[in-house]
Amino acid sequence: MSEKMSLSSLEALKIAFTYMPRSIEVTKFEYGDRYQKVLDHIEAVREILLINDVDPDEVYGEINPENSPNSTY
Repeated sequence: MSEKMSLSSLEALKIAFTYMPRSIEVTKFEYGDRYQKVLDHIEAVREILLINDVDPDEVYGEINPENSPNSTY
């Protein structure tokens, strides 16, 4: 298991993650022969976020609350 990141490094990773494509958007048509490498990179970042107790699916809303829809639950 990896060590937890510093808060400033984790914040930087979360910001960078918001600019990464979503896995569902990564296709061979769009990325060519690199598509699997791009998927691997996305998964690597998601794993580090999870190790640091951050839900990757909630990162965008945390970083950009003004652009996120309000929750209905």
